[in-house]
Amino acid sequence: MGSTLRSTSPQTGDANRPMTREERRVILASSLGTVFEWYDFYLYGSLAVIIGAKFFSQFPEGTRNIFALLAFAAGFLVRPFGALVFGRLGDLVGRKYTFLVTILIMGASTFIVGILPTSDQIGIAAAIILIVLRCLQGLALGGEYGGAATYVAEHAPHGRRGFYTSFIQITATGGLFLSLLVILFTRGVLGEAAFNDWGWRIPFLVSILLLGISVWIRMQLQESPAFKKMKEEGTHSKAPLTEAFGQWKNAKVAILALFGLVAGQAVVWYTGQFYALFFLGSVLKVDGYTSNLLIAWALLLGSGGFVLFGWLSDKIGRKPIILGGCLIAALTYFPLFKLMSAEANPALHAAHQNIHVVVQADPADCSFQFNPVGTARFTNSCDIAKAALARLSVNYIVERAPPGTAASVRIGDVAVDSTAPNFTQTLGAAITAAGYPAASNPTVVKMAHPFDLFREQPAVLILVLTVLVIYVTMVYGPIAAALVELFPTRIRYTSMSLPYHIGNGWFGGLLPATSFAMIAQTGDVYYGLWYPVVIALATVVIGTFFLPETKDRDIFAEDMAEVPRAKAARARV
Repeated sequence: MGSTLRSTSPQTGDANRPMTREERRVILASSLGTVFEWYDFYLYGSLAVIIGAKFFSQFPEGTRNIFALLAFAAGFLVRPFGALVFGRLGDLVGRKYTFLVTILIMGASTFIVGILPTSDQIGIAAAIILIVLRCLQGLALGGEYGGAATYVAEHAPHGRRGFYTSFIQITATGGLFLSLLVILFTRGVLGEAAFNDWGWRIPFLVSILLLGISVWIRMQLQESPAFKKMKEEGTHSKAPLTEAFGQWKNAKVAILALFGLVAGQAVVWYTGQFYALFFLGSVLKVDGYTSNLLIAWALLLGSGGFVLFGWLSDKIGRKPIILGGCLIAALTYFPLFKLMSAEANPALHAAHQNIHVVVQADPADCSFQFNPVGTARFTNSCDIAKAALARLSVNYIVERAPPGTAASVRIGDVAVDSTAPNFTQTLGAAITAAGYPAASNPTVVKMAHPFDLFREQPAVLILVLTVLVIYVTMVYGPIAAALVELFPTRIRYTSMSLPYHIGNGWFGGLLPATSFAMIAQTGDVYYGLWYPVVIALATVVIGTFFLPETKDRDIFAEDMAEVPRAKAARARV
């Protein structure tokens, strides 16, 4: 029986042969559908300010805070629950039908956002419907990735799983890139006023076309050969959740996968694509159009690394590339972000080096300003002073003041009391007078059009950002193959999906808020980089000593071992 399974499995195919037509279709269908799912998911984040104004701004602050919390939860916290729901379904019913359901949910939810009346038209019902749609998107995304990665890996011949699944890994970056392109194009055609009024709906409405293409392609596919064979032999799991996480031998592997692979991959991914965008705009004061163009060019230039490192992982292993990417990123983030600062806003970079700013405050008056949802209010005088300086991208140090003393900011010989009227405006004027650049700083990089990349500033920045994207491709390109190979077919969908989405949804998703809180706490605009650096280094240590290399693992071996046991169980019945 073992030989029969092995002969019908793609695992024993010639690793050097060309892809078959069916394998190309499998990769295209899985990758294209997942690109569209990520496109749908990123639209909300890219247009969050406009959507907030259309659906939440009319309500009292407490109500707005609740909606903001729910929207945040839908985007990041809900994803692991989607992994559990659809992972279980995928291990019970099949890979094909499960990720057909996930793309239908995601595409329909996104399209409905595009036609949803605003709160001005139907009141609070609009905000509630929007949050429900966001939750559905988070659940669908939680189920999509594991299904696509598992489906492709189970079609791949032995020795080429890294290469085949690397096409799935391009999809998140592809979805972000596609969403940026559609938004930039629509904005450019309509103008800012029309886009903010009604044009923001167009990117959401376009998703119905993408959904139709994806569903049509996926309907042509057959079920994974590994899953079909397992169902025929009766070795599929009857309780995937219990088996995956209720048995320590399997739960332990999931925990090690989270901390020894995915956590580091997540922070490197989010730093290279999302935190870099945040740093350009919020810290270095680069305009949104230029920031998006710089990131788009870097994604275009660096994304081939996903396939390159996926292919290379078939030759030298998953761990050397993933953990090597984490290590190199951790060692080079600080010099790369400082170079980015010097090129993107030279005047601000010079001010960081030369202007001494001090916050004098009672330490008991200072909070750690972790605010991922944007609903918390920090009203102590120390918090007000530090938050204002962080928003102005000012480097500062904190000196202890006597207990009960209201915080003040000293810039050279000038002191600004945090309790003074119009503190923020007064502080901004004092900072500018001391030598920090004003908002109209002419040294800030600016791109007039998409191909304005041959001047020194944008060219160097695109190079730095491309290096960050290459780090992303190192850690992300082989991750699907590594996760697939850690778990048996009977619980693979469930087991790999949960650590992936906890790592990327929680460790990665909380990175911008955590890094900003660290900047405000310390007064150092680069201090937030310690968050990805520490997690990436921890992943290197845990992955090196506690996780096996899996590139040569026969992912069908355990399934074949189950066949005689399953036959014996049926005979007893």
